[in-house]
Amino acid sequence: MFKQLSERFGPWVSLGIFLLMFLWLVMLVILPQILMIDYSLRPNLPPSQIGGPEDQYTLRNYATLANNAIHQSIFFKTIWSSVLVTLCTLVVCYPLAYYLAKVATPRQAALCVLLLIIPFWINEILRTFSWFIILSYRGPLNALLLSLGFIDRPIRFLSGDGGVIVGMVYAYILFMIFPLYNAIESLDSNQIKAARNLGSGWIRTHYRIIIPHAKPGIATGCIMVFMLSAGSYAVPALLGSPGSRWFTQIIYNWFFEGGDWNQGAAYAFILLLLCIGFIVLMMRLFKVGLGDIAR
Repeated sequence: MFKQLSERFGPWVSLGIFLLMFLWLVMLVILPQILMIDYSLRPNLPPSQIGGPEDQYTLRNYATLANNAIHQSIFFKTIWSSVLVTLCTLVVCYPLAYYLAKVATPRQAALCVLLLIIPFWINEILRTFSWFIILSYRGPLNALLLSLGFIDRPIRFLSGDGGVIVGMVYAYILFMIFPLYNAIESLDSNQIKAARNLGSGWIRTHYRIIIPHAKPGIATGCIMVFMLSAGSYAVPALLGSPGSRWFTQIIYNWFFEGGDWNQGAAYAFILLLLCIGFIVLMMRLFKVGLGDIAR
């Protein structure tokens, strides 16, 4: 990689790029994670007792989750809901990515991509709040359904996890569609034509040719959407109800409402381990390596 950069930009510029990457990786990724692990293994003590005999490494903060049934249920619900968001996003994005890559003309594809990107010029909080207005009890969606006669009374879309899932699918759709588009676009169209000429139906063609070729894109999209969903705070805070709390909201409460940074760090590290485990699972499920995902 350094040799390729040197041939293109020169040795000094390439060295500067690698130095910036190294500083970014160390200062913004490695050191914060080490600090978070250190916090998670220490008890929450007053400033006067920090460094004293009671300031010892312990697993007490991790045991809190094991002993708290409510937090456990929220944790597992967050896992399940994040998986559901990932599957829904994949189902929505795969046909669109195939259309952009193999069906649409360059002009049509450019227009569709532009229409997908324009809403994301707006802040995520505002986009999420727009869904709060749409899904509210007296919002435009309920008004439309009532006017069409599909329902007799307004539906409380925001009373459970439904609004959160819809908001997350919308918020993270680009993180799924672009890896899928990149993977499908690299497939030789002659393979699809050959399969069709040999009598293969569309479902079999997708199952045997397109989806296997798009596995790196599917894995990348699923990883990105799952990690963003599991770590989201704004969407469940705005679109969720008191009975549909997200694990990130518990972490937020430990840090900023309870003032227990050590406990919050332990919960955050557990969530990080969950995301790492999901990455490994996706790599094994789709039989791809880090090099395939990074393409």
